[in-house]
Parts: sequence; structure tokens; C-alpha cells
Amino acid sequence: MAKHRIHTYDSTLRDGEQSEGIVLSLEDKLRIVERLDGFGIDYIEGGYPASNPKDIAFFREVQRLPLKHARIAAFGSTCKKGVAAKNDAGLADLLTSGAPVVTIVGKTWDQQVIHALQATLNENLRMIADSVSYLKSQGVRVVFDAEHFFDGFKANADYALECLKAAYLSGADSIDLCETNGGALPFEVEEMVRQAASVVPRAALGIHCHNDSGCAVANTLAAVRAGATTVQGTVNGFGERVGNADILTVIADLELKMGYVCVGPDRLRQLTGVAQFVAETCNRAVPSHHPYTGASAFAHKGGLHASAIARFPQAYEHADPSTVGNMTRMLVSELAGKASLVAKAKTLGIDLSVDDAPVQKILDEIKRREQEGYSYEVADGSLAILIRSLLGGFTPHFKLESFRVIVDDREDTGAWAKDAMSEATIKIHVGKRRFVATGEGAGPVGALDNALRLAITEFYPDVKGIELVDFKVRILDENVGTGAITRVVITSRDKQGSWGTVGVSENIIEASWNALVDALDYGLMRMGK
Repeated sequence: MAKHRIHTYDSTLRDGEQSEGIVLSLEDKLRIVERLDGFGIDYIEGGYPASNPKDIAFFREVQRLPLKHARIAAFGSTCKKGVAAKNDAGLADLLTSGAPVVTIVGKTWDQQVIHALQATLNENLRMIADSVSYLKSQGVRVVFDAEHFFDGFKANADYALECLKAAYLSGADSIDLCETNGGALPFEVEEMVRQAASVVPRAALGIHCHNDSGCAVANTLAAVRAGATTVQGTVNGFGERVGNADILTVIADLELKMGYVCVGPDRLRQLTGVAQFVAETCNRAVPSHHPYTGASAFAHKGGLHASAIARFPQAYEHADPSTVGNMTRMLVSELAGKASLVAKAKTLGIDLSVDDAPVQKILDEIKRREQEGYSYEVADGSLAILIRSLLGGFTPHFKLESFRVIVDDREDTGAWAKDAMSEATIKIHVGKRRFVATGEGAGPVGALDNALRLAITEFYPDVKGIELVDFKVRILDENVGTGAITRVVITSRDKQGSWGTVGVSENIIEASWNALVDALDYGLMRMGK
């Protein structure tokens, strides 16, 4: 018997970015889209078109990505009170974005309509129906986000259901019930979704939950039990206030516990990698105790648990960690993940076999470095260099003799001055030749980059085609103060694509230099230099 398909809708680029402390660059958003597309997410919400220059650029640039599976959604709201949909500027922006999917949010709570919109209940129904009908006439897929549906149902069930019917009868392809305040409990959600399924076909029902009461994932699963066929969420549950339903946990539960298909078993093995990739891109960490994807999700301490796991893993593991790309960890001696390393190496153009003698050596070195603070999930460039170095197949393109960085801030305009400049002098060797170069930049990393390029361009003119597009710094142990370990991740790109590199040190400049060297080394290696 064929398993039922549940569609996935990710809103990390909108809801996730509303999380306190998360700011994504355009390059960040495009890289996340590529990763989620490869993972098998069906719909990826990109944000509000025309709301800011970054989102305008996103909808332009995302059309150039060769996506293989996902469809991009533009987010907005129904037409304004008293304005026909065809004349509404917000709906026009949604269509101008070029996104094949348009998601509009509309009120379903009568008190919200009266007090927030200051509109009549009939006018709100008109706004929903007119907006959906108009967008459908323009040839896009329409998702109607029924805002505050569960609070609205509790207050006035008949009206909340009328809003759903207005959207459905006007042609909405999916009607996603929003548990906007995050206060409902699973048994409530299940019953109310069943009521919604009595007026809207289950194939058209979706669910969007927030985690204010800690029930976002459970509420999403309850909605699926009641008939929802689309699940919305964000990677790692990032989102406003305490966050959204973690779409990765939802996918794992649906596939491993409830027998549904979302991305399929092969792609499900990417789950942990996707969690780490998006977290690092957001300059966050995946919480160690996060379900399925956390470092401690399948970790066991010495003693009874460890000995039992060795003989009978099911004794203390609810799922096989390899199904979600994680691994069993013994806190006194980690188990190897050879198959994962071999698969990753293949994507980097390196052929390995689990039976190869160096594989364990490489794994041990990766684990040792990760304990020091390295993270290779978003640093393919550094990982490729490390593997090739341990295999004896990599020669650095240049060798450092020394570098020096000077920061000059004259403070001529007071305490708020932004006139500091950096100067870096580098002495390096390429083959038997020695080069000395000095570069300037607004910051020390920019100055180092400029100086290094000046020094090696004569030997490697193709370095001009390598561009640094992002730079992230993370303090790994804040309790140590100025002596804390710092991790720097640099994103670079050329005409073929982008890659990440990582450096770790107590000195932020040294960490930056190490990541910078890997960035140029890997870029030249990709070019066959």
C-alpha cells in the first residue's frame, strides 16, 4: 500500500528571520534555498516582495537558481479594506515578484476583523474571496494562511469556517490553518482541524503552528492526524517569540513514526546536515539536545546505557540515528561515521571507500578539530583541503612567512567616528619565490585579503575570479571573556558556485587568516591550479 504524501512548506526565510538576533544576507538566503531544494522541501517562502531592497533582490536572484524540486512562494496579505483586488498595490507586488506561489494571510477571528482591521465581517469575507480569485486568474498557485484560526474558532466557529469556505470556493489551492498565538494544545488542534475538514477537502488543508506553549510540533502532527496534508515550519524552529514548529522534527516524526512520506528515506539522511547548515548560516548553534539533529540526540554516557547500546541499540534509542544523518555517540569514545564521510567526500570530488585505511584517520582528525571548535558542515572548502591533506594529495598554493596588521583610528570626529582603516603586510612564498605585499581595507580581514591577492596574483591571476561574499564570527565560550575561542566562517564564490571555509583560534585575526587562506586555496584547487 502506497504511503500518503505530506507536502512541506518552509518559512525560515521569513518567519525564521523574525527570530531575535537572526539577520540573513541575500547570499545567506540563496544558499539556504539551494540546500532546502536539495533536501526535498516542496515550497520555500522567500519573504515580502517590495518590502525592502534585500527581498526585492532575492526574488530577482532566486529565479536564476537551477532549482530541481522546490517552488518559491512570495508572502503578503489580502487586499486592503475597500480596495478591489485588481487595484491593490500589495497584490501587484506579489505578482511582480515572479514567484510561482503566492501566500496571502487573511483574518479568520471576528474580533481581529472588527478591532484590528476595523472592517465588517462581510467586508473581510469579500477581501479574502476577491484576493484569492484575482490571484488565481493571474496563473499562480495560491496559499491562504488563515491567521488566528484556532482563536477565531473558539470565539466564533461559524465565522472562522466561513472564511475558510470563502477562500476555498474562490480557488485557493491550499488553506493553511495558522495557530498564530501558539497557545492551543494538541487535542484542541486535532478537533478543530477535523471541523475545518468538514467544510474544506482534506487535500486542501495545511497547518502552521507557533511554539509559545511548547506544542508546535505536537500540534502539527495532531493536525495531520485530523486531515491536514501540508505542514509549515522553519528549520530548527527559528521564529518570532519562542519560534515556530521545527519542520525538520515534523518531517522525521511523520516519516519514521507515522508512516507518511515528505522527503523520502534517502533525503531524510540529510536532516542533521540541513539543521547544522541553516544554523551556522544564521550564526546560531543547533541546540545539543534538539530532537534528531542535536549533538546529544543519540549520545550515551558510560555505564549501563553504554553497555546496553553496544548489544541492543533500541534499548535507549527511539530511532536509528543514521536515518536522520546523525550518529550514536559514546561520551567516552565516539563511534565512527565512515559511511557519512565517504558520501560527503564524494560530493567534494574525492573517492573513498569505508574499507580504505585512511578513512578512520580522517574521521579521528575531524572529531579532534570539532572538539577544538571547528565546524565543517558549512565549510566544504576547508573539509576538502583537510581530507586531501590527510590523503597526501594536496599542496598549498603558497606558504606564509609572516603577516602584520595595523589598525589606525584617528578619532577625529568623536566617539561615533567610523574612519578607522587597516593596513596588512604579508610575506609569503610561492614555490621558490618570495613576495611581500601591503594592502589596505576598512577592516583587518579586508586588508589581509587585499594584501594576499596582491602577493599571489602574478602567480595565480585567476584569483581575481574568487570573491568573498560573507564573513561570520562566533564566540564559542563566552564565559572565558577575551580569551575565548573564536570561529570564523567565510563564504566565497566564483562562476561555478559558492563554498565555505572555517578558521578557529583564540585570536580573531588568526582565525580569519586561516579561513581566508582555505578560501583562496580551495578556489584555486577548484580551478585545477
